[in-house]
Amino acid sequence: MTRRDFFGLTWRVLTAFTAGQAACIGLRFLASRKAEGSFGEVLIAGLSGDFPLETVTPFEQARFFLIRFADGGFLALSSTCPHLACVVGWDTARRRFACPCHGSEFERDGSVVNPPAPRPLDRFAVLIENDRVKVDTRQALRRTSVTPEDLVYAPTTPPPAPGAAPATLDSTAPGQPGPGYR
Repeated sequence: MTRRDFFGLTWRVLTAFTAGQAACIGLRFLASRKAEGSFGEVLIAGLSGDFPLETVTPFEQARFFLIRFADGGFLALSSTCPHLACVVGWDTARRRFACPCHGSEFERDGSVVNPPAPRPLDRFAVLIENDRVKVDTRQALRRTSVTPEDLVYAPTTPPPAPGAAPATLDSTAPGQPGPGYR
């Protein structure tokens, strides 16, 4: 083997090794990985009183933000930008969600303020049971517009317990007949 052949063979082996390493790195980057956290289940975020009015609470492991509006409504927004799936963050100073990848910005309700995002942030279903705020992260609800129906409110009066007697009128309330009235 001549010196020229040796260096040619070495060059080809190093090139093949480098190309193989680049292919492995590229495939690992593109392959899906199981994310840590509680994404993909119904998560108990807390009691409704734990979230003051006009707050945005991040749940990083579950990949959503829980927003409590001034009127008491709850909204759970995905932290994934609908443009290219970058993770958005809450900018407290500007009171907006901002995507660090391409500059999209969103209002507190998830509506697009600054494109290139093509639509509002996706939301998750919010359930309020026994004053517990639950967020169903099993499926993001894709939105094309923002509507008031997206907000979920805590019930004002608790439902009656199973088997409880139906509510009756108070006989001493003004304008109501007394017990002996027929």
